[in-house]
Amino acid sequence: MERGNRKSRIGVVVSNKMTKTVVVRVERRVADRKYGKIVTRAQTYKAHDEGQACKIGDRVRIVETRPLSKDKRWRVTETLEKGAEV
Repeated sequence: MERGNRKSRIGVVVSNKMTKTVVVRVERRVADRKYGKIVTRAQTYKAHDEGQACKIGDRVRIVETRPLSKDKRWRVTETLEKGAEV
């Protein structure tokens, strides 16, 4: 049986201070409704990172999943590119 289509987003890890959880910032560019100027909108998601492999600055793909905690409904599926080593 086929599961429903899950939403996926690509963003940058901005925090990995929590255990098995990362905060991912997803940016999207949209036109202003009144003036038409292109503006960048950003939203942050808390995502489950089982192996604790993500570092700050990594570009990752996250997918929707069942609720894992009070505000965690996404999980990291893959790291697209590593961030700059600090």
